[in-house]
Amino acid sequence: MAFYKSQQGRWWRMAAGTITGLLLGAAATAQQNQAADFPVAALTARPAQVAGVSQPVTLLNGAWQLRVGANASGRPVQVPGEWEMQGFHVAEGDTAFYSRTFTIADDWRQGRVKLRFEAISTHGIVWVNGKQVAIHEGGFVPFEADITDALKPGINTLDVGVQAQTISDRLACTSQYAVHTVGGILRNVEMFVVPATHITTLTPVTTFDNAYHNAVLQLATTLAGPAESGRVLEYELRNAQGHLVLQQRTPVTGETIKTNLRVQKPEQWSAEHPYLYSLATRLVKNGKVIEALQQKVGFRQVTVNGNRLLVNGKPVRLHGVNRHSIYPLTGRSITAELDIADVALLRAGNCNYIRTSHYPPSEAFLNACDSLGMFVESESALCWIQHGASPIWQDWDYQDKRFLPYMISANVEKITAQRNHPAIIIWSLGNESRWSPLWNRVNQVVKALDPTRPTTFHDQCWGGFNNAKSQADIAVYHYPGINGGKACDTMKRPVLFGEYAHISCYNRRELVTDPGIRSAYGPALVTLYDSMYQHPACLGGAIWSGIDDIFHLPGGQVVGYGPWGVIDAWRRPKPEFYGMKKAYAPVVIKRVVYPADGTHTLRLLVENRYDFTNLESVAITCRQMATTTRLQANIAPHDSGWIAIPVTAATTEVGLDFTDPRGFCVDSALVVLQPKQIAPRDKRHLAISENDATVTVHQGAAAIKISKLTGTIVEASKAGRLLLERGPVFAVVPENAEDGGKVNVAGETYQNEIYPLQAYTLYPIFAKSFAVHQTDSIIAVSMEVHYSDGSRCEQTYRFDALGKLTVAYTLHYKGTDTLPRQYGMLLQLPVTFQRLEWQRHGAFSVYPADDIARTAGSAVAGPVRQNDVEPWGVVPAGAWKEDANALGTNDFRSTKANIYSASLLNEQGDRVTILSDGTQSARSWLQSGQVQWLAADYSNNGSEPFYGRPFSDGKINIKDKTLSGILVLALD
Repeated sequence: MAFYKSQQGRWWRMAAGTITGLLLGAAATAQQNQAADFPVAALTARPAQVAGVSQPVTLLNGAWQLRVGANASGRPVQVPGEWEMQGFHVAEGDTAFYSRTFTIADDWRQGRVKLRFEAISTHGIVWVNGKQVAIHEGGFVPFEADITDALKPGINTLDVGVQAQTISDRLACTSQYAVHTVGGILRNVEMFVVPATHITTLTPVTTFDNAYHNAVLQLATTLAGPAESGRVLEYELRNAQGHLVLQQRTPVTGETIKTNLRVQKPEQWSAEHPYLYSLATRLVKNGKVIEALQQKVGFRQVTVNGNRLLVNGKPVRLHGVNRHSIYPLTGRSITAELDIADVALLRAGNCNYIRTSHYPPSEAFLNACDSLGMFVESESALCWIQHGASPIWQDWDYQDKRFLPYMISANVEKITAQRNHPAIIIWSLGNESRWSPLWNRVNQVVKALDPTRPTTFHDQCWGGFNNAKSQADIAVYHYPGINGGKACDTMKRPVLFGEYAHISCYNRRELVTDPGIRSAYGPALVTLYDSMYQHPACLGGAIWSGIDDIFHLPGGQVVGYGPWGVIDAWRRPKPEFYGMKKAYAPVVIKRVVYPADGTHTLRLLVENRYDFTNLESVAITCRQMATTTRLQANIAPHDSGWIAIPVTAATTEVGLDFTDPRGFCVDSALVVLQPKQIAPRDKRHLAISENDATVTVHQGAAAIKISKLTGTIVEASKAGRLLLERGPVFAVVPENAEDGGKVNVAGETYQNEIYPLQAYTLYPIFAKSFAVHQTDSIIAVSMEVHYSDGSRCEQTYRFDALGKLTVAYTLHYKGTDTLPRQYGMLLQLPVTFQRLEWQRHGAFSVYPADDIARTAGSAVAGPVRQNDVEPWGVVPAGAWKEDANALGTNDFRSTKANIYSASLLNEQGDRVTILSDGTQSARSWLQSGQVQWLAADYSNNGSEPFYGRPFSDGKINIKDKTLSGILVLALD
């Protein structure tokens, strides 16, 4: 035995002499093959029909008993599921024992009974009636045992001893990553029966002719059991409508039978056209079907040609996300319903690709990708080998050959289980690790086992960091900047941005303060993805990340990496989701040509970014006033063309929806031909009064009182009701990258106690050069304000007869907060002003109705006093925009960028409005018993440390700078 000490002082035992036997995992009767001299344990094909058996497959999910320690009593536990998420604590090195009973149907007794675990984390030993039938090391991959010889009549006992945090967990950083022990039976447990002589594996491979018209379905079928004469394999292929395509019979001449089915002009499978055939395979003996299999087959071929990835002979661009298996209440063990919902939701966000970071996905997830249409990069459970994020490599040698069997097994067992899924087009060897001769051997074994798919290895293919010249088929780079796409064209391999455009996550205090940071993500992503799309060698990328990684542990603790998804962990779209949908839209309006004088045609230059779909298959709906029409566009994939839309002189705007042939809207647009007219404001009487301390301006029914001492508005009222308590006063909101986390092995765990930031104005100490100027149409009050930090400001209040108050400032800044996230004029309103209304210029012409960045809307403050960053253990009932903390709802407290107007209202209908030209932002929140309202002349995308260009564009330093701006208010 060799021992290794981790950074935390824990001791780890790694078997040195019996590694191979441990890796094979299943019982001694498991059939084995070879891949590049590495033994591969087979998984028996699940039968659809067995002669004489009414139901050949049964699930063993549900209520089990779990005891921690050999002498402990059992308690109920749900399988599948993580034990820690169900309130069990299993110390490192201890074994948890699962148990249950089962019976075998009478019609199973003549066959061989297989027991399969889809995933155990991470070391399992299985006993049936006290007899050991399997031992397996490795997480997120299935293994099975033939338990026939251990069975008895009547009630049988199944026991499973599970250890977490074993060597496979360490090599995958599974528990470290999730900030809790990921242990238990995580996925389905099933049992099935096969005949004594049965089909073990059936592997289909599709190969097209050079023109990609006709195809050969190559079938490799292996059998196990006694060799008997008179056996025949029957294959029957049916199309998606159930019509017979072809039949073929092949005599059984050995353990492995290879058969070619030649199919004329098959429908091709792709993420855009997920066409699936049904393949029935029957093992027939002397004219009687003794076993039948049923599986879906997609005609799909993947090749690499230079620095392009081709699917069915056509170059593809991958635009997608990384995805963890996550649900806050169950952890890494999630339901099939969630797996399916994730694929559907991400597809609706215009993703065509998912990287399964950082472990293989479930069978239910892959079935959904096959049927709904989603390219998959299936990653092995290997993560951060010789990477700074995993501290064990300060003590372990990443080139130690004793790790090799674990690394190979993590890949081989994944491929054995998943290779029949057409959705998988790439095998990922592992995540963010350093290439070594061990990885070279892993790649060799993977290519021998499945030469039909390319491999990736997630390192850095250029630069000095984590670049050890890996040799996978597709190069990878994580977190490129705006010039990343251009750099791809210098590479000989296709380049995949395996992680890019990191969702704002680690500036957690900024995010709980201002969710509007999330709305700023979309426009920058459009810029970045557009730049990538222009370079053919850039295969595309996977946003980090698809889903928030947050766990609500029993006992009230919230942990994880946090809110880094385009959807939250409850599966609600966040603002970044729509930004992603726009960036990944397969239909892009590149140019609008408005009708010339006397003409009645609106023309749109449209780019088709589909890989396989002509726009003639896309439903284009056009709305003008009360009329809806359908448009046609014959634009080939990766091409552009014009769409002409007849309009009339009365047409004010044209709405467009583009609907994918699969039935979901991929994009919407609104083209405005005649902007809406702004209603004129009523004239108001102007008057002024003053005393030694203040000047009061009367603007209609509103009275605005200005302090002569500080130059600040100290009160504004209307008919005796208070409208303003103070301001506007200049304020700087500094950047704040605090993650609010607690110390964790990876450095930045999410946790309960992440609190919003507060913002304050500069402190005015006196005003000088105070002057009042009045005419029939205006009253102007000007002064020079001096602040406690040494800043000084020339400031003017200009009141006009239309009820507008214009505040102009020129500030000579001397403060210490020199790296602003926002700056501008801050107002303080009574706490009763808790309704926000706005109109703004959007980066996109159309937004969802529940998006906090919608161009017009209203929001109610709805503050919630809570001690935790989010309510522990509570499934939210409303939309994401309605989530709230003490500052208000996400909708109310988020920055509204590029406003034309923003208003705060009380229940009496009193209204304070900021009027602008689309260049300013407004942010409202509750603080110190008031509604704070920032009219920002400067606002950036936040302090996320993973940001590069273009997300970080626009950052400034205001040290000793002169800052100026104009704020227009209306008090109604």
